Amino acid sequence: MEISPDSTGPAIVSRKDWLAARRALLAEEKALTHAREALAAKRRALPWVRVDAAYSFDAQDGPCSLAMLFGAQSQLIVQHFMFGRDWAEGCVSCSFWADGFNGLTAHLAARDTAFALVSTAPPATIAAYRARMGWDLRWVSDSNGSFSADFGVSFPPDAGPLPYNFGTGTFSGTEAPGISVFARRGDALFHSYSTYARGLDMLNATYQLLDLTPGGRNEADLPWTMAWLRRHDAY
Repeated sequence: MEISPDSTGPAIVSRKDWLAARRALLAEEKALTHAREALAAKRRALPWVRVDAAYSFDAQDGPCSLAMLFGAQSQLIVQHFMFGRDWAEGCVSCSFWADGFNGLTAHLAARDTAFALVSTAPPATIAAYRARMGWDLRWVSDSNGSFSADFGVSFPPDAGPLPYNFGTGTFSGTEAPGISVFARRGDALFHSYSTYARGLDMLNATYQLLDLTPGGRNEADLPWTMAWLRRHDAY
């Protein structure tokens, strides 16, 4: 949707007045930055839970354990990508997030961190969709396992609203989005962090860029959030 100036928009001022307003906002932005850094420190200080389950996934090159997803790294980030066992396509909003993750794996690896997508769709279906999207992300199938269910993002069909986001909300459907983080110490694996729902917002590069613009996300008048969204090959 095109966005143009109108009588209800921001005031048009001199450069001097704009600079004064910008400096006032900068003070608030700096406060938010410091608060965000403090929150990140608390996130890193969370206790860990040992992962005792022997999770196994199906990859294009054969069976894959959770430990194998780490590769040579000691940290692992998993995107719980909504792509059900009988779906023809991956979730459009999860694809929106994955577009921003593609190309980051080398940078993450340089900081001792691996990245992978996990879905309940079969490996062949995943491979076809990944090729269509042009992604190079590591992506494995949990179609025969319990990993997605155990981490609160996969639900039985026709079960009705079920607890989601650590029980702070409910979800109706079979697949939900999320991000989980794991650490390895020797042969032991640990779960350190997960985030769901609006907690994923900070990880979407497009939204963060739109938030810098006068029009912002421009979603207020839509029938639902992201009603405008398409897969990147469907606009």
